[in-house]
Amino acid sequence: MFSDSLFFVLKKMRKEAINETINTPEKNRLQEEYEQYAQIRLSIVNDMKIQVDEILASLDSHPVVSGRIKNFSSFFSKYIRLLKGGVSNPQITDLLGVRVICPFIEDLQAAEELIKKYFTVFEREMKGHYTFQEFCYESTHLLIKIPQELIDKHGNPGTDIAEIQIRTILQDAWAEVEHELVYKAEFSPFDEPMKRKLAAINASLSLADMIFQEIRSYQRKYSKEMEKRRESFFQKIEESTDDLLFESENVKIAPPFIESANPLPSSEYNESIDDLLVKALSAHNNNSFSEAINQYTRILELKPNNNILSIIYKHRGMANFACSCYKEAIDDFSNSLEFDKQSYKSAYYRGVVYSVMKQYLKAIDDYTLSLTINPYQPFCLFRRGQAYYHIGDFPQALADCENSLALEPENKTASKFKELLQSKLRM
Repeated sequence: MFSDSLFFVLKKMRKEAINETINTPEKNRLQEEYEQYAQIRLSIVNDMKIQVDEILASLDSHPVVSGRIKNFSSFFSKYIRLLKGGVSNPQITDLLGVRVICPFIEDLQAAEELIKKYFTVFEREMKGHYTFQEFCYESTHLLIKIPQELIDKHGNPGTDIAEIQIRTILQDAWAEVEHELVYKAEFSPFDEPMKRKLAAINASLSLADMIFQEIRSYQRKYSKEMEKRRESFFQKIEESTDDLLFESENVKIAPPFIESANPLPSSEYNESIDDLLVKALSAHNNNSFSEAINQYTRILELKPNNNILSIIYKHRGMANFACSCYKEAIDDFSNSLEFDKQSYKSAYYRGVVYSVMKQYLKAIDDYTLSLTINPYQPFCLFRRGQAYYHIGDFPQALADCENSLALEPENKTASKFKELLQSKLRM
């Protein structure tokens, strides 16, 4: 194993080598020059941080932006390394730096594209290695021109270039540790076990980044399917209930949705609950209700925990409602409530089904249950008002309608309903 004593010997040798490379007068000159511009650089980098923050404000991921100027010790060490590498007049391009830390991999490109729109980019460099022997962080480095307005505002910083680094949270974590263990100490482990450990750490962080991205992509797809499903469900509710308020009593309940002639094929492979749920929602949104119900049932057969059972029964109830299988829908919403007594949406949805079936007293009981769990539901108050209207209790219907409008003043259907109720009460 690589001993601590040998590590410190090598570190001491490195420092001695640096001191031999450049004489003291030259070091003093560089330090004086550095300090001459230090305050100006700090002021400019603070303004650049604010600019980058504003540029990236449109990203939903809200990257964290920080700024820094290179301290003299780091500047001098890099200057010496460039001299030893054969560079006769070293130019340090990262004296001023802004760092952008993004939560997910996909945010890196989005952040980079926005930055390129607002800054002049001289050079783009991708840091990172993927081979077994190499261990280094991944990072995007952009060399940009310092905006002229900042130079005019604060003065000449002694350079016209700044660096913007773009990383994920985990890439930044590795960069900080790697900088201390390897780069800053110029440490290259001699034995293979140590190399493998460092490579394994980097690989683990890279894998974690990819898994986080996969989870986020899944969540986005899930949310999209959920939104489409909700829209179709609410459309069914409106067609089945609202029209009854403003048309003749002979109007029939809106016909059920026509199921797609091309239901989505069911996979025979072992799939996770998440996979099955996305497949069920996709089928649901394509009006393939039999396929959706089949997928929801497959999830229920896996016997997940009570919370998941409640959610899946609620989804399956919505699918049954969409294809006008009202008894089955009521059973599913009842099961959902059985596994989660606080599922106010399941109580509300069951009330909707009873309303469509014109069992208004049962509907009122379910709407009241839902409002007891969560009183801030303008749509539930509105639906309960409808149910009261159909049993002839116009004063209570008006009270619910007004309470609904107090929570959602822009609801035009509720406003129209209020006018109808007021006219009934004046008769």
